This record gives sequence, C-alpha cells and structure tokens, in this order.
Amino acid sequence: MGKKNKNDKKGKGKEKTALKTEKKAERKAKKELAKKGEDDIESLIAEFQAKDRQNTQVTVEKCNPPTERSNMTLNAHPDKEELIMFGGEFYTGSKMFMYNDLYFYNIKKNEWSKVTAPNPPPPRSSHQAVTLKQGGGQLWIFGGEFASPTQSQFYHYKELWLYHIKHRQWEKISAAGAPSSRSGHRMVHCKKLLIVFGGFHDNIRDYKYFNDVHIFNMETYTWTKLDVGGSVPSPRSGCIMVSPPDQYRVVVYGGYSKEKVKRDVDKGTVHSDMYVLMPEGRHKDDSVPEKWKWQAVRPSGDRPSPRSGMTAVVTHDNRAVCFGGVFDNEDGDEELEGQFYNDMYLLDLERHRWFPISLRGRKGVTEKKKRRRKKEEGGEEGEEMEEEDDGKEEMEEDMKTLDINSQDVEMTEESAESANNTNNEEATDNTYDDGIFKVSVSANSAETTDGDVVDRDASVSAFVPKPRMGAQLVIKSSVLYLYGGMWENGDKQYTLKDFYSLDLDKMDEWNTILQLDEKDMMWEDSGSSDEEMEAAGGADEEEEEDEDSEDDIETLLEGCDVPARLEEEEVTVYFERTKAFWVEQSKKYFESENMSVSNRTLQKFGREMCQEYCDKMS
Repeated sequence: MGKKNKNDKKGKGKEKTALKTEKKAERKAKKELAKKGEDDIESLIAEFQAKDRQNTQVTVEKCNPPTERSNMTLNAHPDKEELIMFGGEFYTGSKMFMYNDLYFYNIKKNEWSKVTAPNPPPPRSSHQAVTLKQGGGQLWIFGGEFASPTQSQFYHYKELWLYHIKHRQWEKISAAGAPSSRSGHRMVHCKKLLIVFGGFHDNIRDYKYFNDVHIFNMETYTWTKLDVGGSVPSPRSGCIMVSPPDQYRVVVYGGYSKEKVKRDVDKGTVHSDMYVLMPEGRHKDDSVPEKWKWQAVRPSGDRPSPRSGMTAVVTHDNRAVCFGGVFDNEDGDEELEGQFYNDMYLLDLERHRWFPISLRGRKGVTEKKKRRRKKEEGGEEGEEMEEEDDGKEEMEEDMKTLDINSQDVEMTEESAESANNTNNEEATDNTYDDGIFKVSVSANSAETTDGDVVDRDASVSAFVPKPRMGAQLVIKSSVLYLYGGMWENGDKQYTLKDFYSLDLDKMDEWNTILQLDEKDMMWEDSGSSDEEMEAAGGADEEEEEDEDSEDDIETLLEGCDVPARLEEEEVTVYFERTKAFWVEQSKKYFESENMSVSNRTLQKFGREMCQEYCDKMS
C-alpha cells in the first residue's frame, strides 16, 4: 500500500478552506441582500425571463426615442437605412436599471420603433454586437453583464445570441467551448469569423481581466480558443478593436485594467499600446487560418492622449474614426477626477498612423459677401452669377485647403518618431485623403473651464457634441452617427441620450438629431452611509470574522435533530427528502436576524445549509 502524499493532503485542505470561506462570504452577502429587500442575482434574472416568456407574439410599434442608457450596442442595419440598438443600463445615482429592449431607428423618416419578439436575451450591458447581411440580416450578441438595482451583485454572461432581422426571431446558439463569462470585451467580424478578445469578470469580492482570443466559425457554428504566439497584449477591457473589411486582421488599441496593490486598494492602468492579430505565415486562400500571432505595433502620427472609453468605427476604406474618452487623474487615495474629451481621430489601419481631425465649419454669409466685393464688375448680373458660383467656389477653396501633402503622409520612421515626441508640445496640421472622404486634421486642442478637452481649431460655427466617454459610434452611407455616452461633473455621473450625425464627405459640423438638455440630465444622491458601505462588503476584517463564526453551520444547527442521510445518497435527493427541516432552519435563522424574506429565499438558503452540512460531514 503506497504512502499518502502529504503535499496533496495539504493542497486539498487549502481547497476545502477556500471553498468554506467562499460559502461563508456568499451566505453573508445573501444576508445583507435580505436586509435590503433584494433577491439574489440569479433570481432577479429569472424573473425577467419569466416575464419575457409570457410574450408569444411579435410586436412592432413606433415609439419615442429610447430612455437614458449606456453600455448598450448600436449597429448599422446590413441592408436598410436603419440603425439597431439593443440593451444597456441606466444608473440614477441610487438605483440601476437594466434593459433588453430592441430598437430600430429609421434614418430617412427620423423615427424610432420598438420590436418585441419572443424569448429575447435577458437584460444586459457592456456586451458586444455585430450585424451581417447573410440570412436576411443578422444581429449577433455575445456576453455582457447584469447588475442588481443596488449594484451589490453582478452576473456575467457567456451566451451567444442571434437575432434574425428579417424573420424577427431570437435564437440562443448552443455551442461548446465558448469564452468564459465576461463583459467589457470586444468582438469583431472577420470574414467567416466572430473574434472575441479581452474583457473582465467581477463578482464584487474579486475580479479578473482577460487577454484570451476566441473565434466563432459562422459556417460550422463552433467555438475555438486560439493559442496565439508573438507579443501578446496584457489583459484589459474596454479597448478599441477594429477589423479592416474583408481581411483576417484585427487591430487592438488601448483599454483599461486594474490590479490589487494591497487590501481594498486597486491600481488602475490606462493602456495606450497597439497590437495586430494576424494569421501566422502566408495565407492566400479564403480558408480560416489555423495559426495566429500577435504583433506589437508602434503607431506614428499625432496620437490621442492616454484615455479610456474612446470609441471607434471602421470606414469603408481601411480607416477607423475615433471619438472622445476620459482620463482619470488619480491623486493618491483621493477620489478620481475625470478629464473628458470630445476630439476626433482618424487611424490608418494599414500604416498604423494617427490623424487628429478638425471640422471645417460651415461657411457663413459674411464670407460670400467678402468674395462679392472682389468682383471687378458689380451690378445685378454679377450678383446673380455669384450666387450660381457660390457652391463651385467653395468647393475649389475646400480642395485647395485639402490638397494632400505627400511629405506629411509618407513620413519616415525618424520623422514619425519626432512627431510623436512633440505630440503634446506643438500643433501640427496635415491633410489626409482616405479615398472616401477628405479631412483637414490638426493636433490642436484646448481645455475648457470644467476640465474637458475640446477642439480649438474648429470654426466657431462648427458644433461639436459635449465631451463624453463610451459614446456609440456607427457609420451608415458615409454618415457617422454618435449616440449617448457618459459624462461626470464632480461626484455626479450623467447618462446622456443625445444623438448626432456627421457627413463624412463634407466634414463640416455635427448635425443634431436629439438635442442634449442638461436640465433633463438625472442624478439622485444615494445618501449612502457607513452602514450601507458595510452592507456592500466594506466591514472591517474583525467584524467579518465575528459574523463568519456566528454563521458557521455547526452553530446554526446546534441542538437540532438533523435527519440522517442514507449511504451514498445524493445531496439533491437528500435535500428533497428532508426539505421541510432545512426550510424550517432557514426560517428560524432569518427570524433571529429580524429579517423578512420570500419563500424562494428561504428554500434557497435552506438548500445551501444542507449542502454545507453534507460537505462538512463527508
């Protein structure tokens, strides 16, 4: 008979201790939730799903614009002149609301419609979505999170959903090997693939950031986790991730992550590095690459200042338009102070070069009058000719302004590095032609009195939306659309619901579709006290240990005649056979704590007591 390995025994002891600690933490959390009158997170989601199951008909109704929300998705309809919005969240300052609404925006009619179809995904935010033309139009959704009303609980999804646009049907895709549950990840469409990268998982007590890569083959309906070599990006969420059209190639820039430096102290990192995910070796045919690699890239041009929450969308010709973001200034243990942006950048996805964008502004009547004075011959005939030639002259002037400077675009590595080093020290102006639209670009920006950064080279008449993070960007028919986002003022966090468009052919100024009325921006002070902070997990370690010892299963069952468990009887079978006893003990426990809970909570806590008792006795 072989000797037992002491190290294995110690390892199992550590695992058992960790499991016991985790269960105590869960029981304590449920106790605090009961005080707040809030069910556990899975029960809340189940309630939403039960309500959605009652709907068996497809309904389409015209409606007002969506209510305030952030971290939703906004995609271009693959065929029609429409935009598609799904999900999102809205935090009032005291309560969190979660959504699984599906909206369609008709661009030509400027109308919103709400589509309700049976068996939709549960409410979520910080998910990802892409639209495809195939099959009459498809909306693919992966991951995301659900937060309880008090934000004391979070649930992360790992489901892949497909909405058949033409048939108005939801389908949950069941495929093995999906990425672990997460939110804040990124997903792009590459030919036959959906590619998922990064994200995070947070359960209040602990968190984890990811840098893994998963692909979903839309022909075989299979998931594969890639074993990617090369220079691998560090774990992160909320990065910019874009894929050039019809290429097996993905560009990743920036993002955010945090790590624990000591108890109850986290250090956040705003990333500003760039990587390219590409097939390893030569890949000529249209088949799915088997091997992939990461390649670190040193971008040139006038880069954005470090920030998170900047969003991007790909143009038709291998460029990406980026907007906004925020940089949190950390002052020791003091609260973060966010500096928000509303500047725009163009990223060349082939050359990996940044171009800050300045809008031209619309030419006013005064400029036309000045040109009239320059006419050698006056009179009514000259004025009429001037009116006819206004558009032509303006176009000629714009073309002179927008003539591309080959020396600027074809920068050597040495000059590019020099430009990068002087990015924030001196302004540089360039002009760029991407084959679809021409833009004049400038690095100049200015800081407003409230700390937000805006473009100072733009004409006075060139309106720009308010600085923000997490704005939704989408392009349809050479028009860029921007919806919502978030903005902070002191300790207040506002969710925006304004809506704008920008003609990428003209690049003059933003057109307002839904105006921002700051009077309507909502924020309610939560009035949280030290007691509420402790209820959310902020109690001292000594207090936690006291509660843990009081809630030990032996203490809870002291003096009770626990029903005997049959030999080799499964825990679930044992619980069902003795349910009345465990529910009674659960009821006594909550009564001793002067708490009133639902029957469902009583049964769930009783089941957990039974499970812990069986674990302890085994």
